[in-house]
Amino acid sequence: MKSKTLNQVTDSDIKLLKVFRAVAESGSFSAAESALGITRSAISLHMSTLENRLGMRLCQRGRSGFALTDEGKHILSYSEALLTSIEDFRQHVNRLHHEIKGELKIGIINNLVTLPQMQITHALSRLYQKGPNIQIHLSMSTPIEIEKGLMDGQLHVGALPMISPLSGLEYSDLYEEASYLYCSHAHALFHQVGQVSSAEQLKNWDAVVPNYRLSQNAIEMQQTLNAKASASDREGIAFLILTGKFIGFLPEHYAKHWVERGMMRAVLPEEMHYFSNVCIATRKGRRANFILDLFLQELKVQA
Repeated sequence: MKSKTLNQVTDSDIKLLKVFRAVAESGSFSAAESALGITRSAISLHMSTLENRLGMRLCQRGRSGFALTDEGKHILSYSEALLTSIEDFRQHVNRLHHEIKGELKIGIINNLVTLPQMQITHALSRLYQKGPNIQIHLSMSTPIEIEKGLMDGQLHVGALPMISPLSGLEYSDLYEEASYLYCSHAHALFHQVGQVSSAEQLKNWDAVVPNYRLSQNAIEMQQTLNAKASASDREGIAFLILTGKFIGFLPEHYAKHWVERGMMRAVLPEEMHYFSNVCIATRKGRRANFILDLFLQELKVQA
């Protein structure tokens, strides 16, 4: 049989090699019929096709009986290694679905943990349940720091307010957050809330305002206040409100803890409030990341 070069191994080659292995293990074409579930003539055709494909005779068959040629013995050994490698590959891939390993780096704005819906909390829980070997790295940051981390690859995903979208990021809505104006029980206004009938009257009281980026409707609402202090995040605003010297806006879910304990009260809630969209952001054109995709999937489940 004329020798030839095998340029590549195809799916058809692998199927033929499996037939060859079954024949070699059975010791004859007829004995391989039950193992393969095909007729002896079909087995003979497959063997001839494989020998033509490889350019060598793999076995002797005839009146003298069945026997592997020297080349056949080598091909059988090589095919065993190949088929074992394929099976190992299949098992490793399937194992990844049960033993997911890698990192998820997520940046979140402060104080989302008090959200009653707990979308992010539940999604992280479900993710870790599927992959207990996943390393989760969570950082609490400002919106600007989160966007920077996403753009330079330091973060995989971020949760932040939708203010002015960056062209290099993709955003999807997570939930709507309501913010109201609050004073503390130590503030003179606490027991006079019912006497305040307009936003104009609030200019008589000192206020704390955020020095981080806000949406336009939030900016317009903050501008109605008599700003005398500022804070870099919502926790800082809460600190200053609780001094009893300032009024300020806080997310409703974050202030709820103090409201229920009688330590804070909303001021003119029908008028002094605004809404912000909090989004999940990822970098456009990012590399495929199975763990990130799984986390985003879990977020959709919880939404």
